Amino acid sequence: MPLSEELRDLYQQVILDHSRNPRNHGEIPPPCLHAHGDNPSCGDEIDVWLRLSEDGQNIEELKFTGQGCAISQASASMMTQKIKGKSKTQAAAMREDFRRVVMGDGAPADEDALGELILLEGVQKFPQRVKCAMLAWRAVEQALESAKA
Repeated sequence: MPLSEELRDLYQQVILDHSRNPRNHGEIPPPCLHAHGDNPSCGDEIDVWLRLSEDGQNIEELKFTGQGCAISQASASMMTQKIKGKSKTQAAAMREDFRRVVMGDGAPADEDALGELILLEGVQKFPQRVKCAMLAWRAVEQALESAKA
């Protein structure tokens, strides 16, 4: 379904706002989990730092740094706002919902949980941009996997 002109304008405003004024930008001092993600095809890079709750089940703190296109930076910024404070299970469900949205693989199980992340739906038309949008999510997944090791 094509985006309406109004939705397209909102999409552009949100992307530009988050890429120019990223939320949760920076590093978390140790001890924390860290992962680096890059997209060699376009040069985007993201580093994520996160701290889990004492029981290891919740993402207490989450920050990122990086460089790259507006989509990768905006997606990282929006992601940190959405999964900070969530359980690892909730974050994994949101990641899968977001993947579905940007890949065009069907409706998310919980669209409300994604909030403004749903505005990145338009990247599904540009396969190279899907990697940009997913970069920070993959880095968080990698950081959480490192905690299991």
